[in-house]
Amino acid sequence: MSTKEVFGAPCWVSLMTRDLAAAQRFYGAVVGWRFRRTRLGAGFSVAELEGVPVGGVGALAGDLAVAVAWTPYFAVDDADVAVDRIRERTGTIAVGPVSFASGGRGALAADPDGAVFGIWEGPVAAGWRVGTGRAPAWLELRTRNAFDAALFYGAVLEWATGRPGCCEVSYEEDQVVLRQGGEPVARLDSGPVEMAGYDPHTRPRWHVHFRVPALEPAVEAAGSLGGRTVSDVASNATERWVALRDPDGALFTLTTSLAAPPPVTAPRG
Repeated sequence: MSTKEVFGAPCWVSLMTRDLAAAQRFYGAVVGWRFRRTRLGAGFSVAELEGVPVGGVGALAGDLAVAVAWTPYFAVDDADVAVDRIRERTGTIAVGPVSFASGGRGALAADPDGAVFGIWEGPVAAGWRVGTGRAPAWLELRTRNAFDAALFYGAVLEWATGRPGCCEVSYEEDQVVLRQGGEPVARLDSGPVEMAGYDPHTRPRWHVHFRVPALEPAVEAAGSLGGRTVSDVASNATERWVALRDPDGALFTLTTSLAAPPPVTAPRG
């Protein structure tokens, strides 16, 4: 599949970590992933669940002097054009565009408030789509002003332009909701964030939600391997979720669907 089919939409997530082997043990136990090497070399692997790609994990944080974190990538038609748009709108470029053996080109950037994201020009994993299959359940931007952030990302990634295939944007309950093909794939949330603080849990950032069959076994596995929860378990009518930090400090959320209640049967007699 090419970026032209999914332009502007999230097309991948990748973890930059210091210890690839430790990250593989942790996420393998917590979310059941298996890992395979890629043509990028021994320092990078693809996480799979039941043989389907989920995301990338690379031992690159030390080499690139970037924070250990999960980062979403968005598909673009032309990486150079997207990089120019980011700079024109007071975003910054940390790395790239860089060419990869897979035939694609990518760059790592930050929006004006410092939230890190990537752009990708080239083939994307067939069928990989947030909210479906084995892909992440949800992406969320936690930022100072969701409306301003939507203007930035909309201009860079051509959201809501009317071009066939572009992502659509709506405003719902003080959130900006991004949809691909009518289905929600990300939310941009305004809220209390620390613009210059040290704690990455409270700074503007993109946050990835992964689905698991049940929270408690996954949280227990995380704790046994050096991870820890950083929030209470929360819930709504359909899901329960909790935020965690892996042993290297990367933040993510685990979420699970609530079973549908049994049907009500009228008493006999």
